[in-house]
Amino acid sequence: MSMLYLTEPQVRDLLPMKVSIDLMQTAFERLAAGEALNQPRRRLILPTGSVLHYMAASDGQYYGAKIYATNPRHGAHFLFLLYRAADAQPLAIIEANHLGQIRTGAASGLATKFMAREDAATLAIIGSGFQARTQLEAMLAVRQISEVRTWSRDPSKRAAFATETTAHFGVPVHAVETAEEAVRGAQIVVTATYAKDPVLSAEWIEPGAHINAMGSNQANRREIPADLVRRADSIAVDSIEQARMESGDLLMALDDGERDWSSLPIVELKDVVTRRVQARTAPGQITLFKSIGLAVEDVIAAAFVYERARAAGIGSPVPHS
Repeated sequence: MSMLYLTEPQVRDLLPMKVSIDLMQTAFERLAAGEALNQPRRRLILPTGSVLHYMAASDGQYYGAKIYATNPRHGAHFLFLLYRAADAQPLAIIEANHLGQIRTGAASGLATKFMAREDAATLAIIGSGFQARTQLEAMLAVRQISEVRTWSRDPSKRAAFATETTAHFGVPVHAVETAEEAVRGAQIVVTATYAKDPVLSAEWIEPGAHINAMGSNQANRREIPADLVRRADSIAVDSIEQARMESGDLLMALDDGERDWSSLPIVELKDVVTRRVQARTAPGQITLFKSIGLAVEDVIAAAFVYERARAAGIGSPVPHS
């Protein structure tokens, strides 16, 4: 059996958001049951500024690794390598930029499904780039959103984002002049930026709001201020182990030397999804999902794409010995 090579457009066509949210739920249920394994991301940093990022996981019949190379001046390149768990047979090489975009949105959607108020209808998105679109799509999949407000630093980009997503999703998306205007009164808040420093203030967050912070996965970067982290009644992370390594939003909210996290109400998303813990116990509570991104999310999404591609006869064969 030949390996498949799948391109970005093929991945985008084969991986719908609503299905992706269900896949993420399955992945976290399997993590909770001990049926999936996840290895945190590692980074090889070069003097040129280029970085090699790699992360691996197994889930059911499949295992694999996402490998991506980045350079601040020249962009990023993502690949996923999929193998069969039973015999280590290589199955596919998958271009993985859209794979990551979709599964990241789906993970936020999953957290929102379990953590946001059922009647949450107003959404604020800070950021208007590549990740913001699937974050919006995921929120629309799990809640009846009637109003969306978006802000990012570039007025032309946020205006274009609002125009395009309004037309595509059929829900009014308004580009606003300030982050505060976007966030105040919002019942769901998403931060999807490359910021090094907080992009909102804790005082803008109303009681009962749910926040998805997904832009930072490095220990020295954050989108969320320390006082908002401290104010949250419940904080879910996709992995405590990986969050201890990468979550600047949480690490920078701790006092110097404080590393046991006992002062923060942190739980893992797998325990929320399996209802071992209840992330929201009152309507007025503030809940926060700090998304970092796990390889197990990539494995289950890549396996779904591979199975659909194989069934439809999509993809190019890759010769291998």
